[in-house]
Amino acid sequence: MGKTEAPKLLPLLRSRQQGEILALLLGDPELEASVTDIAAMAGVPISSVHREIERAEAAGIVTSRRIGNVRLVRADTDSPYYRGLADVLVKAFGPPQVLAEVLDDVDGVEAAHIFGSWAARWAGEGADRPVADIDVLVLGAPDRDRLYAALSVAEKRLGRPVQDAIRPADWIAEGTGRFHATVVSRPLVPINLGQG
Repeated sequence: MGKTEAPKLLPLLRSRQQGEILALLLGDPELEASVTDIAAMAGVPISSVHREIERAEAAGIVTSRRIGNVRLVRADTDSPYYRGLADVLVKAFGPPQVLAEVLDDVDGVEAAHIFGSWAARWAGEGADRPVADIDVLVLGAPDRDRLYAALSVAEKRLGRPVQDAIRPADWIAEGTGRFHATVVSRPLVPINLGQG
């Protein structure tokens, strides 16, 4: 699955890689990962990740510590830039953008939304609860093989599992049951299909 056109924010950044690395770290304030793990999650060479981490740490955007030979990196949530940068970078390069890119290639997806703990965190709720995965509500009748292949790509790029719930296209308006009540009562982050 190829990447689509770069987000409009890209001219402000040095590269898409920089945006994806920073979105990965700033989008999850609990994430502390090694440079090697960040490279694997972002699909970027270790040398590039190292350079971007050096720049971000010098700018006060991330912080790092060493345990033996391993350098662990995380967002510097005390930075005055953290909240604003996290918001911008996640919109441009984080889960909503990554999922839009991969779901664009799946026939039968009429709409999609992120729900659960990631959406709650994005909406400013549940800050004390760690985000272990990304829950995505897929509306329509997708080709399941292509959907699961697309979500596998998203998992690699986002560095965490992506859990899907497939429902009919009208499920948000017409659905019933406990799961429906839970999903529609909590924050939903739309995935802008066709713009990935």
